[in-house]
Amino acid sequence: MQRRNYHSGDTVTRFNQRADDYARYRPSYPPAAIDAIFDGLAPPPKLRIVDVGAGTGISSKLLAERGARVIAVEPNDEMRAVALGAGLDARAGSAQALGLDAASADVIACFQAFHWFAEPATIAEFGRVLAPGGRLAIVWNERDDGDPFTRGYGEIVDRFAKRTNLAGYATAPEMFARLLPGTVFGEVRARAFPNAQRLDRDGLLGRVRSTSYAPRSGDEADVMLERLEALFERFAGSGGSVEIVYQTEVYLVDKEVG
Repeated sequence: MQRRNYHSGDTVTRFNQRADDYARYRPSYPPAAIDAIFDGLAPPPKLRIVDVGAGTGISSKLLAERGARVIAVEPNDEMRAVALGAGLDARAGSAQALGLDAASADVIACFQAFHWFAEPATIAEFGRVLAPGGRLAIVWNERDDGDPFTRGYGEIVDRFAKRTNLAGYATAPEMFARLLPGTVFGEVRARAFPNAQRLDRDGLLGRVRSTSYAPRSGDEADVMLERLEALFERFAGSGGSVEIVYQTEVYLVDKEVG
């Protein structure tokens, strides 16, 4: 599936003023996806996990709930403050400079974030911080455009993203093929799990406000929101809510031993 990359401007400050909406309206991840990350490893209470690009801590909380020790690394001050407020061990840092000791992590996880820092320096830093035999887990919620409402939502938000911040498309396999050969990492294993997010009208508008690529003000923002409200009215019916359907893609690759 195509990874939608919106790479215009600074990848850290672009999330300013979006932290509250991000924490409230971003989709979570299904238990089966979290199970896949832990599969074949030691019991979670024995694991040290670094969640890179952790945002407001949505994924870090899911990992910590399994009993693992989780360090959430997030460079955006506003997003990190929300994670700290949720009781997480959230630290400033970047994917290229995690600020952690060598071989100090059993798992490095990136949820909905790897495309922001997919470069050789990141892979080198991950290889340094992971212990031998440690695991890199990269996860995305990708919209399932086979669902009519989800497809309509995507057509609206992608149209306005293309006018503002769209810089190109890449698939996850393309990123891995470019970055992993010749490194300490082995073969990539891919899994996919169904996921969905049910939203009322306010939730739908909050969901799009949480995205870094959506315009927040001006004529384009007004038109985008008008079209989203019309889409909501068409699909909500008597229940007063809609569902965005996703496939949660999980990519696992282990650090080689020796």
